Amino acid sequence: MTKLTAQAAGTFAIAPTPFHDDGRIDERSIDRLSDFYTEVGCDGVTVLGILGEAPKLDAAEAEQVALRFVKRAKDLQVIVGVSAPGFASMRSLAKASMDAGAAGVMIAPPPHLRTDDQIIGYFKQAQEAIGDDIPWVLQDYPLTLTVVFTPAVIRKIVTDCPSCVMLKHEDWPGLEKITTLRNFQKDGSLRPLSILVGNGGLFLDFEMERGADGAMTGYAFPELLIDVVKLSKAGKRDAAHDLFDAHLPLIRYEQQPGVGLTVRKYVLQKRGIIASSAQRKPGAVITPQAMAEVDYLLSRVARVDRRANLQPQSSAAG
Repeated sequence: MTKLTAQAAGTFAIAPTPFHDDGRIDERSIDRLSDFYTEVGCDGVTVLGILGEAPKLDAAEAEQVALRFVKRAKDLQVIVGVSAPGFASMRSLAKASMDAGAAGVMIAPPPHLRTDDQIIGYFKQAQEAIGDDIPWVLQDYPLTLTVVFTPAVIRKIVTDCPSCVMLKHEDWPGLEKITTLRNFQKDGSLRPLSILVGNGGLFLDFEMERGADGAMTGYAFPELLIDVVKLSKAGKRDAAHDLFDAHLPLIRYEQQPGVGLTVRKYVLQKRGIIASSAQRKPGAVITPQAMAEVDYLLSRVARVDRRANLQPQSSAAG
C-alpha cells in the first residue's frame, strides 16, 4: 500500500472496534466493516481512534485490531491511531502497522499539554519516536482532548515535522481555522497539507466550502459523507446541502457525548455490518427508548435517502 501524502483527499471512515457481547474482539465483524467501507467507495479507513475505543485495548489487542483491518482493507489506505501515554507503545504499534501495510498513523495530543511550546515540542518528540519515515496525521480535537491548537501552532508543527502530512480537523467552531490555514498556504508560509474533517460530519457541508479535502469521521452512513464530499468538489452546492440536511438530525443525535458510539454501533448492527452493538466496558448501553428514537430518525432520513430504509434489526450473518 502506498504511504499517506499531503495530497490525500476524499472520505476516510473512522472505524469502530467491533466486540462480541462478552467484550472479545470480533474479527469477523472487522472483516465485514473493511469490506463495507471498500464497497461503498471510501478512500481510506482510520482505526483505533477515539471512536475505536483504543484506550480499552491492551497493546497486543491494539496490534491485533490494526493488523486485521490493514490486511483485510487492502484496497484502502489505512491510518492507525497510535496515541499512547508513552512513546515506546506508540513506536511499537506504528512500526507493526506500517510493516503490515498501513498508509500512515494518527497522533493525538495528551491532555496535559497546555502551552504552545509544550504542544510543539511534544509532536517533535513523537515524530522522532516513530521515525521520520512514517507519515502521520495530527489530530486536533479540543472538545474531547482539551488541548487547543491555534492555526499558528499547527503551522509550526507542520513546519518542524516534515512527515506530518495531514490534519484531522475537529475544532468547534472551526471554520475560520480552515480558512486561516488555507490562507497560510496561499501566502507560502505553510507547505501543502491534507485537511480532513471529523466531528461526526456535523459541519461537513461548510467545511468543504472552506477548503477541506474531505471527511474523516465515523457517521454510520459513510455513503453520505462520500456523496457530500464529491458534490461539494463538483460545485453542486444545493445538491450537497439538500442531501446533508436530510441526514443532519441523525448526525446531530449521534453527536451526543457519551451515547454517540452506542447509536453508531446500533445503526451499523441494523445494517448487518457488525454482529453486536456492544462496547467494551466501561461503556454505555443503548436503551429501548433511544433505539426507538433512532429508528424514527432513520425513517425520516429514508424519505430522501433510501439507503436509510433499514429492515428490523437482526444480527449480522455468520
